[in-house]
Amino acid sequence: MIDVLVVDDDFRVAEINAAYVSRVPGFRVAARAHNASQAMAALEREHIDLVLLDHYLPDETGLSLVRRMRQFGHHTDVIMVTAAGDVATVQAAMRHGALHYLVKPFTFSVLRSRLDSYAALRRTVSRVGGSGQSAGQEQVDRMFSALRTTGPASSSGLPSGHSVPTSELIRDVLSGALQPLSAHEVASRTGLSRSTAQRYLRQLEQTGRLRLTLKYGDTGRPEHRYAWAVPGSDGAGAGK
Repeated sequence: MIDVLVVDDDFRVAEINAAYVSRVPGFRVAARAHNASQAMAALEREHIDLVLLDHYLPDETGLSLVRRMRQFGHHTDVIMVTAAGDVATVQAAMRHGALHYLVKPFTFSVLRSRLDSYAALRRTVSRVGGSGQSAGQEQVDRMFSALRTTGPASSSGLPSGHSVPTSELIRDVLSGALQPLSAHEVASRTGLSRSTAQRYLRQLEQTGRLRLTLKYGDTGRPEHRYAWAVPGSDGAGAGK
């Protein structure tokens, strides 16, 4: 489970953002804060993996808070969630290591795509072996590509709320399996929740990238099992 700190000076916006986070499988809201002081206190008190951080806070800016976090040894990941859309602030956020930058207002599907890509990044880093291990170029490329998200008109053909890294993760698992897998088995091997695995499997099957078969048991409904339909495909619609 990924623990999130939601920071926004507007109590109503913080409630909405927290509700959004709670709807994404694999994420939970560990704490909320409405100013920088409360945010720092939460970081000292709670285990936090990710901060959804507003820039306009009453006691200091979000970027100033990120600088203080680093000075005090808090290397928690940050996604900026703010109405500040000026280029200078965006560039400063990038320099301070913000993984994403969302300009208010935004929809749940937009935030979900960022959270999905963040979860994919964590899984990719975990498979590489952690911060103390060496990574080859292919592994480095996977870590950087994990942060890329897809929108409604993405050339990948994925709908809003679906990320390319997660689809690639499912592709890797299915293409490497010796036999078709159930949604439960895909979820177990990828680290995704079963509902997320089912959502991606359903979409990939509808676009012809997966082959669906039914396994009948002695009782009950048949079990859906999935296999990658095109061995060696990159899952993004590329062909020879």
